[in-house]
Amino acid sequence: MTARESFNKEAAKRILITDGAFGTEIQGWKLGEEDYAGNLGLSKEQKGNNDILALTKPEVPEAIHRAYFEAGADIAETNTFSANRISQADYGAEGLVREINLESAGLARRLADEFAAKDGRPRFVAGAIGPTNKTLSLSPDVNDPGFREIGWDELVDVYREQAAALVEGGADFILIETVFDTLNAKAGIMAVKHLEQDLGRDVPIMLSMTLTDLSGRNLSGHTVEAFWHSVRHARPVTIGLNCSFGAEQLRPHVKVLSEIADTLIMVYPNAGLPNELGAYDELPERTASLVREWAEAGQVNVLGGCCGSTPAHIAAIVRAVEGIAPRKVPTLDHATRLAGLEPFTMAA
Repeated sequence: MTARESFNKEAAKRILITDGAFGTEIQGWKLGEEDYAGNLGLSKEQKGNNDILALTKPEVPEAIHRAYFEAGADIAETNTFSANRISQADYGAEGLVREINLESAGLARRLADEFAAKDGRPRFVAGAIGPTNKTLSLSPDVNDPGFREIGWDELVDVYREQAAALVEGGADFILIETVFDTLNAKAGIMAVKHLEQDLGRDVPIMLSMTLTDLSGRNLSGHTVEAFWHSVRHARPVTIGLNCSFGAEQLRPHVKVLSEIADTLIMVYPNAGLPNELGAYDELPERTASLVREWAEAGQVNVLGGCCGSTPAHIAAIVRAVEGIAPRKVPTLDHATRLAGLEPFTMAA
């Protein structure tokens, strides 16, 4: 059975659970420069480079993965959000991209298999790929709207390098997450499709959009529906929303997506909105009660947490949705569905 088939089989039984935040959990370890830098001998300061901990202090991501699995998670998202050549260049660590992703995926795979062996319940590894700090759709120079810091082919190559290492390390899926620029996401999709051709097998994709305003658009201007029309061709095993706001603000957008997407819905919101100090105050039971509403409405297949969420939040979500049937994937009428910034459906 392929990873896609196994995942769909489990998702037909119950609402699955992905893990919670990594960055805010790492902050709780109060690590110093020496913890991040290790003995790699890099020329730039490494503090804040969470991804490199797979090489310099692997016990930190291991402990976080373990805590989320113990809380009831079915999916481990690798600690590789910024483990790409562009983002790692800020730390002078772009030459370690393959090694970081291999080690991160291997660590998550080992723990997933360990927990699956205990109770026979499959656990999955999603190789996390963030959007990088560059955008294909927008110019960073207000005086030159046509300027781009990066080109399409370069970004596809950047994503291809990361995805290949994640799959080699043991990832079941490639999770292209926190999509603020739809064109960046499409570059990620093409990278995975190239990887599929090289490997001669399916590499399932998960896609997760982040909203930048309450009207329900990402930074490149796409509505939730337009985003789905733009990426549906990738046949993602899940489509969904993450980060953005808290669950309360995401409610109407989850409803829209659940009605139009003929694949599984995965949503992992922040633990509310940050306070004036940038911390997240929403308690686990509050988050769980909000996402339970989506479950009871038949709108979701996978739930979890993003910024500010903890193993306690994940455990509360597990309890809140236990016994609630997962969303049934709709069968859509045949039609040509297109998108600019807004969706457009042409009758068959």
